[in-house]
Amino acid sequence: MRDGAPVTGPSRLSTLAVHAGERHPNPDNAIVPPIACTATYTFRDTAELRDHFEGRVQREEYGRYGNPSVAAVERKLAALEGAEDCALFGSGMAAISSALFALLRGGQHVVLTADGYRRTRQFVTGFLRKFGVEATLVEPGDYEALAAAIVPGKTRVLLGESPTNPYMRVVDLDRLAAIKAQHRGSGLKIVIDATFATPVNLQPLRRGADLVVHAGTKYLGGHNDLLAGAVCGDAGLVGAIRDLRGMLGGVLDGHSAYLLHRGLKTLTLRVERQNASALRIAGFLEAHPEVERVFYPGLASHPDHAVAREQMRGFGGVVSFLVRGDLDRTSRFIDRCRVPRIGPSLGGVESLIEQPALMSFYELSTAEREAVGIRDNLVRLAVGVEDVEDLIADLDQALRA
Repeated sequence: MRDGAPVTGPSRLSTLAVHAGERHPNPDNAIVPPIACTATYTFRDTAELRDHFEGRVQREEYGRYGNPSVAAVERKLAALEGAEDCALFGSGMAAISSALFALLRGGQHVVLTADGYRRTRQFVTGFLRKFGVEATLVEPGDYEALAAAIVPGKTRVLLGESPTNPYMRVVDLDRLAAIKAQHRGSGLKIVIDATFATPVNLQPLRRGADLVVHAGTKYLGGHNDLLAGAVCGDAGLVGAIRDLRGMLGGVLDGHSAYLLHRGLKTLTLRVERQNASALRIAGFLEAHPEVERVFYPGLASHPDHAVAREQMRGFGGVVSFLVRGDLDRTSRFIDRCRVPRIGPSLGGVESLIEQPALMSFYELSTAEREAVGIRDNLVRLAVGVEDVEDLIADLDQALRA
């Protein structure tokens, strides 16, 4: 690891999180890769310029096309995912939208699961429709409906999240790969948003996915202080997406790349702690008289528990549950919590709690929310790294108050 070469091979995830993608010694002999805070790069002479454009040397040219700080994190994430390449973006939505733009054109078709991040569904079913891309939503776990929704010669993307937001459904990646194999030669691609899982808990590329997407804002950064997105996968696919990034401009800046790089160093430590705490909290909530139902893949009651046990190393740090009561009673419970803060994100060291009916679907009526699967008494808890006993005691007093 001291000879300047990136870390490769069968290194364990914690070692990869600390060392992968870093090149030592760097020009400043710094243990922390320096921040490249520049929008443009100069050339020594015209010969170097020619060498760059004719592919004889690899170097940066302009900030929209590359940055050394960004490139270091891309190498690290590629190693963590077992991917050939990774492209970073200014947000998770920039990552998923750029990937879909690169994979699709008018007249083609996407199949995606109905449970998932609202903005992704809106982008696919609304915005892409303006460009002639059709979409079919299927219920999570209904693989017969998913297979039936594929239109030969037209469907190009199977898009899913694992686990999903907010009901924590887990995609059976082996079944998805088997469905894709029935359409060999069609150009069909599997794209999985694994933000909730992280590479610590799930590596979709190893089970047949073509691309894996992350909102780096969440667990990868881990401290609620940056926006970032990532697409990992085959070098050819990622290269095409990176080229489109240079055109659309959804780049990550050097400072955010530095924060993301720092966060990745402790990724395995944080996620393992959040896995353990969330599992305990989910069990506590499931036994609580004031809780109607808990959605967590680590529980035997979850519909995808068997798949999660087979495919995941851990079950994640997000627990969703239904409080016994209506919209207002659920709001009062959330207001009584003292440890988790009320907020819309997840994956940071601080626990965050929200009522999706108000945080993400405020403009809809109760009937409209229920039509898209969001109950007024639904709560999503993103578990941080606080002492789990403190979190459980706080949830208990808020539920009983």
